[in-house]
Amino acid sequence: MSPKISLEIDAEKLRSARHGKALTLRELSEITGIDHNVIWMYEKGRRSPIPRNLRKLASALGVNPSDLTIK
Repeated sequence: MSPKISLEIDAEKLRSARHGKALTLRELSEITGIDHNVIWMYEKGRRSPIPRNLRKLASALGVNPSDLTIK
């Protein structure tokens, strides 16, 4: 079994993008299929998403995945 790859997300960029779309955590959760508690942890910098979840978040927010990561 290969290890899961996670990316370092910029919590503030994620939160700003969500607010820019006027979405609640629950609404973003419904769109992406990612539990709202997990998204909350991403926004607090307590957890980093796997690539698939980063792509889902970026797609839902209308940004490139690299726009949400720490450069």
